Amino acid sequence: MALNKKAAQKFDGERFNLKKLSELEVWKLYHIKISNRFAALENLNDSKDINRAWQNIKENIQISAKESLGLYEWKQHKPWFDDECSRFLDQRKKAKNAVVTGSIPKPYRQPYTMY
Repeated sequence: MALNKKAAQKFDGERFNLKKLSELEVWKLYHIKISNRFAALENLNDSKDINRAWQNIKENIQISAKESLGLYEWKQHKPWFDDECSRFLDQRKKAKNAVVTGSIPKPYRQPYTMY
């Protein structure tokens, strides 16, 4: 039985800072903005084209969220692969190449013995 690993889905769109919704003032501001935008949408007659109506709803939600919540800022983590890791990797490559090419210095060679 073979199991397939699902590829991770990447999201390149805008992410809103939803943590701000826990603040009462921000939540009220978002609620007011979204209510005003949907009130304006009720005046439009887009019932003929459902796709255009959905696009209007989607855009209004996104604009309201962007104005009141702002965008989520990604945290910059300390890179784990630093100069020390790079030096150790270079040493490992040199040692591996020395073993493969047979260019290990004589003092470090051990005689091959069969059991």
